[in-house]
Amino acid sequence: MKSIKMKTIKKQIGLKMACVAFALVSNITYAQNADSKTTTQRDGFIIEFSVGGGLISLEDSEGIQTFDTSQGTFVFPDVKLGYMLNENLAITAAMPGNIYEFQDNDRNFGGFIPSLQYWVKDNWWIHGGIGLAIDSPALYDIKDNLNDDWNFGCAVMASTGYEIYKKKNFALNVQSKLVLGRAFLDGDAHRDAVIFNVGLGFSWL
Repeated sequence: MKSIKMKTIKKQIGLKMACVAFALVSNITYAQNADSKTTTQRDGFIIEFSVGGGLISLEDSEGIQTFDTSQGTFVFPDVKLGYMLNENLAITAAMPGNIYEFQDNDRNFGGFIPSLQYWVKDNWWIHGGIGLAIDSPALYDIKDNLNDDWNFGCAVMASTGYEIYKKKNFALNVQSKLVLGRAFLDGDAHRDAVIFNVGLGFSWL
């Protein structure tokens, strides 16, 4: 019963996020067309958070879950901090996060990934790095002696984004992200994850 209720809530959240994102992109794209001369000034520190959703596939070395089954995921949290080394290159720390369901519990597969972001063109950037994978309980679904284990490993991330609206030090982008990770569990077991996300990024540069 709880699993059905949580799935219904997730679907409702996903639908609402999609509607809000569509409305926001439509309004901002119209505003940019009305003022196409605005440009972003890329300098100093970067902070970005993004919202969206995607797919996650998990495989457990204990055979509980395999890559044959994928499930929808929504992004939470997804934060990026960094510093511009020059006008086109930034050093960053990316903290991707994706909520997924495992044995009727909600968990988060994410990481802490040192990375580089490079603007190939004025509106288009690529971003990638390698770092720490973190598999943890969702903060709202932690129970004593159940779904309270934190697992760590390694992860690789690659992403790209296109800035659809820019003004001074703010930019709104549409982005996609691929994360491959492995978290080590108790008893020499491990959990592998393949995650693909699309979403909106809100950046201050």
